[in-house]
Amino acid sequence: MTTAKKPTTGRQGFKTGEAVVYPAHGVGRITAIEEQEIAGYKLELFVVSFEKDKMVLRVPTAKANSVGMRKLAEPELVKKALDVLTGRARVKRTMWSRRAQEYEAKINSGDLLSVTEVVRDLYRSEAQPEQSYSERQLYEAALDRIVREISTVNRITETEALKLIDQSLQKSPRRGKAEAEAESEADGDEAIQEEAA
Repeated sequence: MTTAKKPTTGRQGFKTGEAVVYPAHGVGRITAIEEQEIAGYKLELFVVSFEKDKMVLRVPTAKANSVGMRKLAEPELVKKALDVLTGRARVKRTMWSRRAQEYEAKINSGDLLSVTEVVRDLYRSEAQPEQSYSERQLYEAALDRIVREISTVNRITETEALKLIDQSLQKSPRRGKAEAEAESEADGDEAIQEEAA
């Protein structure tokens, strides 16, 4: 197996040193474009480093778009994402397991607005009942994704990005206590039939 580093060139619009979003892992940086020989075929790969996760991913350049790797969001899209956070939470009246799958799919889509919707829908203020463990895990995964992207796009620290997100969430209308209690009861009842959307 031979590994040769290529000069800084673009492939499908991506180039070395550029921050990108990989759907399953969030924001990473292309550290190199390598060529490797695998099973007798030469394959050109983006080497994407996820510093926070201490992980390196190699993505075939020809498959970058089909696996959903994308450039960072434009500043206008970041502003739109922050606006999404100020909206009312949209929680479907379905069983938690079904909603959890939908949230997971949105997080792994890599789409900034979809991930932002998960944060908005799972956010709980101090006055609201505590989240379950699985809700908290999904919320934190989605929050981490948008914090990383917003901090990279706006060239600010992750702490500053988290403050921006919190400010937007504080502007959102909170659900009433009775509604939150009704949802808690619905989540506990496994026999609930899904309503047509």
